[in-house]
Amino acid sequence: MSEEALVLVLPLSFSLGIAYFLLIRYFLWHWNQIPAWKTPVDFQPRTRVSILIPARNEAANIGSCLRSILAQNYPETLMEVIVVDDHSEDTTAALVLAIKDPRIRLIHLVDYPLPNGLAFKKHGLSTAITQATGELIVCTDADCQMGADWLASMVSFYQDHSVQMIAGSVNFHQEKNLLERFQSLDFMGMMLLTGAGLRSGKMRMGNGANLAYTRSAFAAVGGFNGIDHLASGDDLLLMHKIEKQYPGQVLYLKSLAATVYTLAMPDWRSFFQQRLRWGTKNAAYQEWRITAVLGMVFVLCWSILLHLIFLPLAPVTLGISLLIQWACKIWADDQLLRAGANFFHRQDLLRIFWPAQLLHVLYIASVGFWANVQKKYSWKGRKVR
Repeated sequence: MSEEALVLVLPLSFSLGIAYFLLIRYFLWHWNQIPAWKTPVDFQPRTRVSILIPARNEAANIGSCLRSILAQNYPETLMEVIVVDDHSEDTTAALVLAIKDPRIRLIHLVDYPLPNGLAFKKHGLSTAITQATGELIVCTDADCQMGADWLASMVSFYQDHSVQMIAGSVNFHQEKNLLERFQSLDFMGMMLLTGAGLRSGKMRMGNGANLAYTRSAFAAVGGFNGIDHLASGDDLLLMHKIEKQYPGQVLYLKSLAATVYTLAMPDWRSFFQQRLRWGTKNAAYQEWRITAVLGMVFVLCWSILLHLIFLPLAPVTLGISLLIQWACKIWADDQLLRAGANFFHRQDLLRIFWPAQLLHVLYIASVGFWANVQKKYSWKGRKVR
């Protein structure tokens, strides 16, 4: 490679690497500014809660999910659980009905015809909300489990802050292999970015597996109108609508007790399909900062990948350039993930930090590309475009 190219490549690589490092440091600073929440010892529940659980082919998980919800340290008279059976082809509905508890209701989505162009999950949630009696809507997924103080932590935070929407943490657990541990490490970092983004007011994200919002706010923004054609986005895109209507009233709940746990994807195909599903809503983001941040991470990962591919052509120049970029990424990621491991008590995940770096580059580059090109994926037996 010529000396002129060296003069051009190195400053660009340095600038991209430093930009990533400063971005992570910015969000990490905001994460550290979020006060950790603990349910007050004198907490008096007074909020009726409707817990919504969309479920499709979740026979393997729905029982443990419901048992963990029914075991919450929260007054039975102030909670209801609505399971929306989304055309399951297994025994999901039968397992729900087998649990004899007056707090549980089952909605068969097949009884509510889907209007053309609408996504099943959003249609199911909207249907459940019309029948819910709670002031606070709490959403989770059928493959999730939570500790006994999850709901009390959510509601005590809501009563203390009087907000319209709360984003809680979601972690993976019970990992069995490198891929599952990588997902746990990666998602743990995403939770810190979620909290920091909301705290800073610069990047609002959330996860539908642990999300709460007032029924009045849902009605005020027209529910999922305008985003109901997208299979994903029942969390982040709804959050953007509520934040626009109620500025400053969407907060992150930094609480280990309020964390929801789910299982990582067991193989590469299901992992790719899951992340492809998440990525297909990128074009609908109403906040340009999210697109900008995701775009920068995507460009950095592709830059590192291309450096590795073409390294033999110019080992000195590209080697120096690669070293600069990857050093900045490793330095930033190490600080972010260590903070997450300390808060969530998952220091064990740091053992795979080094292989996870390469997996992260490959995953961001490939999924980011296909999410913007293919626009279709398979999820729970459905082909989605």
